[in-house]
Amino acid sequence: MGKQDGSERTVTDGDVDDSGTPFLHLDMDAFFASVEELDDPSIVGKPVIVGGLGGRGVVSAANYVARTYGVNSAMPMSTALRNCPGAIVRRPRFERYAEVSRQVFAILEEFTPKVQPLSIDEAFLDVSGARALLGRPHEIAQKIRARVRDELGLAASIGVASSMFVAKVAGSRAKPDGLLVIPAVETMEFLAPLPIQALWGVGPVTAKRLRNFGYSTIRDIQNADLEVLGPVLGERQAAHIRDLARGVDPRQIESHNPEKSIGRSQTFGEDLVDIADMHREILRMSTDVAARARKHDFLAHTVTVTVRYGDWATVTRSHTLSEPTNATKVVASEAYALLGAVDGLERGVRLLGVRLENLVGEGELALLWEDETDGHEIDDVVDAVSNRFGMGSVQAAALLRPRRD
Repeated sequence: MGKQDGSERTVTDGDVDDSGTPFLHLDMDAFFASVEELDDPSIVGKPVIVGGLGGRGVVSAANYVARTYGVNSAMPMSTALRNCPGAIVRRPRFERYAEVSRQVFAILEEFTPKVQPLSIDEAFLDVSGARALLGRPHEIAQKIRARVRDELGLAASIGVASSMFVAKVAGSRAKPDGLLVIPAVETMEFLAPLPIQALWGVGPVTAKRLRNFGYSTIRDIQNADLEVLGPVLGERQAAHIRDLARGVDPRQIESHNPEKSIGRSQTFGEDLVDIADMHREILRMSTDVAARARKHDFLAHTVTVTVRYGDWATVTRSHTLSEPTNATKVVASEAYALLGAVDGLERGVRLLGVRLENLVGEGELALLWEDETDGHEIDDVVDAVSNRFGMGSVQAAALLRPRRD
């Protein structure tokens, strides 16, 4: 995968064989920061960071100037400012970003009805049915990028490939502001030199295990014997990972998702002022929404926390994950971080809420993003007990203290 600072950028220059590449992956470049630059041209060309300014604030986005200083999304704001002390920091304006996102997706839907959002600034497209009217995939991608730039003043990077997985990898290599087409016949050659972490489902633990057995690049996985790889990963994951390494990804675009979000909120009879009480409620809600997501076979790309103060002022903080999840551990960790990015909690909190958004079907994506460190094995046990004895039969020890209703 390309580095976040764009130093490994690769783009298609000239004509290319796109006859077997119906899938496009579009990703808006440094979206939140780019919108801030769009609304305030005086900061263009300067390092811009979007995120919380509190003691535990995190970076939601950074433009490519800031990334050259080592600033990345999800980094603690304190670390980001040490790396780039001259950065311009803007608080997130999620309503504004959502407004621009709707404009981006409106453009995409003019090219094809087969659009699958992954987050507020990212989507898959299947343009196989648009060729007769709009041209080849390469041409369609060029037209999309031109329209986004001309009409919205923003840059989008697009990967074009024979499968959704390869299109996403290509899109990441094209950033920033690039277009990369991977001809179907060149798929394995393109993937081969990339590190094994570029494969969906290969997190730090799996990568370490694979390296211990001599697998360091995707080429190693392409050439692996399943009888040898199976005992390392398990037969099912081994077969799946090797298929991905060879560019085999049978998923198709899921353009319609009837459920848009899963949320839980709680209004307290007495305002919370103790951060430990707030964390306990956040954990309770995270446990609930994650369990409901698993029950309905959904994965969430975005975690949102809502805070309402005693004076009824309300703030919302969201973070879009690099990989979708329904793991309680991950949801709670993200929710804690988002709560920490909210200022003024000592004023007293009347309501807290946790919501999972940008949902995708787990049946299509779960195995691709499985991570041994996310606690899913514990979730499996808790779900099994809950299905037999009822929700809440097993709880985290931190939740055993009575809730303050």
